[in-house]
Amino acid sequence: MVTVGTLVGLGLIVGLHTLFAAVATRFFRVQLKTDWGTVVYALTLTPVVLLMSTLILSGALGIGGDVGNRGAALFLTVLVPMTLGFAFDLFWMPHPDEVELPDTAES
Repeated sequence: MVTVGTLVGLGLIVGLHTLFAAVATRFFRVQLKTDWGTVVYALTLTPVVLLMSTLILSGALGIGGDVGNRGAALFLTVLVPMTLGFAFDLFWMPHPDEVELPDTAES
């Protein structure tokens, strides 16, 4: 049976992972000059960090509870947040070239 604590913990993990995936995707888009570099780094480094975070948060700290099996856990804590984070960065955030930055910082 699913408890409220399990749902809150799982929601916390998914929320944090979505935030990280969106920020990591934006970072790669700003720092790398090629589109393929962004895709490769986002699809290789982000899941590794999300997997390590899942192991720490749900394993060592016990947040999130039992979701059934390994496949469901990876789907909910890695694949769904990556998809949401990528979608947020690609569809709702302006392209890095469209953002105007000030010439100098004011003191």
